Amino acid sequence: MKRIALSTLSLALLGVTGVAHAQSSVTLYGLIDESVQYVNNATPAGGSLVQLFGGNLQGSRFGLKGTEDLGGGLKAIFQLENGFDINTGKLQQSSRLFGRQAYVGLASDSFGTFTAGRQYDPLVDMIQPLTGDNYFGSTFATPGDVDNNDNSFRVNNSLKYVSPVFAGFQFEGLYALGGVAGSTGSGQTWSGAATYATGPFSVAAGYLHASNASTTLAQRAGWSTTATSDGTFDSSFPAAAGINAAYASAKAIGIASAAVQYVTGPFTANLSYSNAQYKPDSQSGFLTTQKFNVGRAYLGYQVTPAALLGLGYAYTRGTGDATATYNQVSLGADYSLSKRTDLYAVGAWQHASGDQRVPGGGLTSATASIGSYGNQSSTDNQVMVSVGIRHKF
Repeated sequence: MKRIALSTLSLALLGVTGVAHAQSSVTLYGLIDESVQYVNNATPAGGSLVQLFGGNLQGSRFGLKGTEDLGGGLKAIFQLENGFDINTGKLQQSSRLFGRQAYVGLASDSFGTFTAGRQYDPLVDMIQPLTGDNYFGSTFATPGDVDNNDNSFRVNNSLKYVSPVFAGFQFEGLYALGGVAGSTGSGQTWSGAATYATGPFSVAAGYLHASNASTTLAQRAGWSTTATSDGTFDSSFPAAAGINAAYASAKAIGIASAAVQYVTGPFTANLSYSNAQYKPDSQSGFLTTQKFNVGRAYLGYQVTPAALLGLGYAYTRGTGDATATYNQVSLGADYSLSKRTDLYAVGAWQHASGDQRVPGGGLTSATASIGSYGNQSSTDNQVMVSVGIRHKF
């Protein structure tokens, strides 16, 4: 990362003058993740796919973040982060200029941090770091990302508080205002989580509730763009449309999640559990709450300071509206060429069984869909392999 004095940034990038503050700074940073990827059963006819694909370990981005020392342990802070597709140059996160993050706030050594804007929810902040996704990205994520383990969505119009660390304990809360006149709760999101770390042991747990916006139509077309949270309905097949795509018209999504991690020598092991519920109302395209219970395990081995190996397993069980089971095994290897550049190889195999709901229709035999990629398989099995490079600046 390159650190630039606030007054210099103002002159060079913004074209205006300002007062320089010795304890103020702005950081320009970014990351580019690119790979060659193979996916089998990637078309309705069963064909394979070989493509350039960016964002396996982390989504490509660039951003600005800064602080101003206000004295007495209090700072003003901000962050603006853009996401883009390295292979097309297009904006991601629904073509938002700063779709990954955009917030401003105050941070205090004694009283914690308060921010407002477009932000990650507390489960992403505190629980995702204790899962395999934190080390090897989307290939190690929950099938279909039904529990947002891979950070598929952010929260708009949100107020967030993060406490200081008290003897290893920290908590976080978020509330997003729906912003609909006469209907305060329409499209609102709220969430809370807590974490505790001591020595090699860490544990975290939390809950998120996201409401969909109401509609004047008899039935919602899907997850509304006016809801405060983005949707997590990854798919590239219009017909099959993903593990949870049939539930995009839900009135609300509730996700309870917990994770535990233990580090000993070169080994890192973690276990995590999530319960995601997609709840209908009279404007939904399904009648019964769909539940996804997810169990994940990860084992990492730091072979050398530069080389990391990882093994992950995810079990996802759908019940309620439709009953399906997804078993996914993931493998990863990462080698650092420097502090900023690394090479990686990740792969996964998934098997699906049972029945899943098709958007706008009935039940069909469950088909595989690895991680949060949305590449719906034409069968109940899928294999994906990616070899790539990641560079940070």
